[in-house]
Amino acid sequence: MYFEFDGRRVAVNIPDRTGLETEIRARFAAGHGFALATINLDHIVKLAADPRFLAAYQAQDLVVADGRPIVWMSRLARRPVELMPGSDMVLPLCRLAAESGAKVALVGSTEAALHDAEAALVAAVPGLDIAWCQAPSAPFDPDGEEADQILHRLAETGVQLCFLALGAPRQEQLASRGRRMAPNVGFASVGAGLDFLGGHQKRAPAWVRSIAMEWLWRALSNPVRLLPRYGKCLAILPRQVLHAASLGRQERP
Repeated sequence: MYFEFDGRRVAVNIPDRTGLETEIRARFAAGHGFALATINLDHIVKLAADPRFLAAYQAQDLVVADGRPIVWMSRLARRPVELMPGSDMVLPLCRLAAESGAKVALVGSTEAALHDAEAALVAAVPGLDIAWCQAPSAPFDPDGEEADQILHRLAETGVQLCFLALGAPRQEQLASRGRRMAPNVGFASVGAGLDFLGGHQKRAPAWVRSIAMEWLWRALSNPVRLLPRYGKCLAILPRQVLHAASLGRQERP
């Protein structure tokens, strides 16, 4: 499944959790870094409008589906992928890190949120080694001096997995730079995933997520910020559905 932006493609190249876990284990074992992004409709809106974000996304090694519209369109395109929101990836990736003896870092959000997320993760994942936590200043510039310092520190401490909770596009842009400046680090962009774990943001209840209404729950909880965002997502949906249908009529490569 892929999306096009003026002839440039962004593909969901990891279709399911089994494939993701296999790839991450292999990279931990080989000491190879990676950048993991979770694409959703909001990202597609931003990718169409921001060439820098698009360039950063194309530098991601692993892209998974975050959002049921992406999953539904993948089925329409006859290239089915599994739902893998960034928030749901934190604990499984930490378990893989503990299993592999890989050091972990948390970057983003606030000091209080990172402290609480660290406590929750250590309690949930025996043997997890969280080597460093850093809440950058606000507003954070992923191309600035502070970003350079963070990437150098990650490289120096031997971290193999760094969760980025900076929001799009900052987290993906930092991950893109990290692939060059800290090539042995695996960067996972997880948005509000650490805030959820630490209890600093409230996620939609499981039953709301199960009926694909998390977006509505979030919109009603913060309408000023999120209703315009979801309005833009709905506006691009017909075109993306047509694109998916067109892919479904093509011969599979």
